[in-house]
Amino acid sequence: MKLKNKIAIITGASSDIGADMSKRFAEEGATVVMLGRNLKSLEKARASINGNAVSMACDIMNNSQVLSTIDQVVGQYGKIDILVNNAAKINDAIHFHQMKDSDISDLINTNILGTLNITKAAISKMLDNKSGSIINIGSISSERAIPRVHLAVYSATKAAVSMFTKSIAVEYARKNIRCNCLNLGIINAGMIKPYLEDPQARKVLEERQPLNKIGDPEDVSKAAIFLASDDARWITGTILNIDGGKSASEG
Repeated sequence: MKLKNKIAIITGASSDIGADMSKRFAEEGATVVMLGRNLKSLEKARASINGNAVSMACDIMNNSQVLSTIDQVVGQYGKIDILVNNAAKINDAIHFHQMKDSDISDLINTNILGTLNITKAAISKMLDNKSGSIINIGSISSERAIPRVHLAVYSATKAAVSMFTKSIAVEYARKNIRCNCLNLGIINAGMIKPYLEDPQARKVLEERQPLNKIGDPEDVSKAAIFLASDDARWITGTILNIDGGKSASEG
């Protein structure tokens, strides 16, 4: 098992991707701490896990909650080996000038400040243990604008996550703390799932992918497991595109 005896925190753990990662991390031997704002949703996701997993309610935008949760994890398990920053929000694809100020703030607070809050708290404990692996979940929207899909603020927040990844990787490399980012393309999860239930709509999207298929949460989880494991011990500051080749193509 690649993650045996590792303590892993996964934020946004009740989402499709977060739940799949939690399940597969546990199968690889990790003790998984599933974080999210809704404990009921977390418990529902945890019920399908065959392994060690616990649910903890935590709003990553509330720094006092974050600090309390991190202390609780270390108090219970003695360390934090892995942090997966999966929690994020995306806006409806509307023009930037039509967005509400509150929606803009919500995206920035969740995708940037929330990620910074829990990473800062986790790093302080990883330093005590002299090791750690941080995995940020980004988007290929951070590096390319998609015609007719208006995601200016979301894309900006994910671009910030990419640069944060590289900065943290370099800043803490001599402390044996690694930080990498998975930039996702179209995954059969979250808001896209209802759209993909239409066979014709799915076919159109698949034909636009170089590998001619839509990604699954499993594709994200397996990449995250690799980066979290000792197999990737010499990999840090990397932005890995999980997108079926989309970011390498013109379309």
